[in-house]
Amino acid sequence: MKKILIVDDMPVSLLMTENILATQYVTVCANSGAEAIEMYHKEQPDMVLSDLRMPGMSGYELQERLQDEYKKIIPFMFMTADPREETESKGLDNGAMDFIRKPFRPDVLLRRVGNILQTVNQIQGLKKNASTDALTGLLNKSSSEEELTNICKTATGALMMIDLDSFKLVNDIHGHSMGDKILIAFANIIQSAFRPTDLLGRMGGDEFIAFCHGMDNETGVAHKSQFINEKLVEAAKKLMGEDMNIPLGASIGCVFVPAEGTDFKELYKLADKSLYIVKQNGKHGYNIYSQIQKLNEMEISDATDLSNIQLILEERNQKDDAFVLGMENFRTLYRFLKRANRDGRLSDCLLLFSLNLKEDSSKNINEVSEEFMETLKKTLRRSDTITQSSNNQFVILLYDLKLENVHLVVERILRNWSHSPLNEEVFIVHEYDLIRE
Repeated sequence: MKKILIVDDMPVSLLMTENILATQYVTVCANSGAEAIEMYHKEQPDMVLSDLRMPGMSGYELQERLQDEYKKIIPFMFMTADPREETESKGLDNGAMDFIRKPFRPDVLLRRVGNILQTVNQIQGLKKNASTDALTGLLNKSSSEEELTNICKTATGALMMIDLDSFKLVNDIHGHSMGDKILIAFANIIQSAFRPTDLLGRMGGDEFIAFCHGMDNETGVAHKSQFINEKLVEAAKKLMGEDMNIPLGASIGCVFVPAEGTDFKELYKLADKSLYIVKQNGKHGYNIYSQIQKLNEMEISDATDLSNIQLILEERNQKDDAFVLGMENFRTLYRFLKRANRDGRLSDCLLLFSLNLKEDSSKNINEVSEEFMETLKKTLRRSDTITQSSNNQFVILLYDLKLENVHLVVERILRNWSHSPLNEEVFIVHEYDLIRE
């Protein structure tokens, strides 16, 4: 039910007006302009019906104060006992949507208030249609950019670019109708991951954007990334069947505001750089733009000789674990090794592990896969390279290893995996072959 704020310094008039409107609307009352401002902050009514002549603050001044503060047109209707025509003219020139003289008939007041609220609904409907994405109901690209330009100037929070990974495969395999269903489901998942006060928009295709007010740490970003990825897989299986094997997921590039600036266009570029890092390192995760990335971007352009370039190219914080790469970088390495082994003198092998949840398992495949990845990293050599090609598959490049010795590597991996409490949740299939030109 619509809510109306009634403002009048005359108690009898205030009571009579409230009695008329209370038959069809929720009403809140104030007997001065100052009290009306406090009441508006608290109640956020759909329109204001105010007397013009009041001590301290007139109806004109009340309207100006509220509209200046909220930076929007607030539906106002003025009422007065003043018979002069210039009074009505001034009220309408001031931005009022209607004007009524006291004393008024109840049916006339109700009809005029109803007309105002109907007009407001129509205007809001047109604005919503012009600013929202037709498929998902989120803000469209232009409205997102407009809102975020203002938000980033003054707010504290996290600006996130969210990409739907492997979406093209949905359209290619199941058709565009299913693609639309996945996009709608993805938009709903994003909405449930954020608060109503946060901003969400669709930038086009499978690209979305969000601003989470008040978020300034990695923990919150990590939780949202995990939630979105888990719920997306669940929704996709409901829509496409439990045997759905498209590696759907979400990649998130994040930048904190105002820590990295207040200009939306520049912040968008930084978030895009972080998103690219996620895409190059296996997808289905997040990256937060940081000072380290800034330094890395500056280093290569600042290098002046070969020794400096070598320092830049070297791996930082080297570990004894196997090397983990995103699918794109892994593909580049694979192609290079095929080129380098045209004469067949090298012995490099490719090993694939596929994890499948058992029917009685209560675990999530992403949770099990994460644990399996840790086992692979600690079991394999530093010269071996791993990539996760989907949420349940791992591809391993075994450098300089003869084909007849691969079974020893497999046995060692499975032996170490048997010590994990999650090892009973899945059955594992593997296959391997030599890398040949």
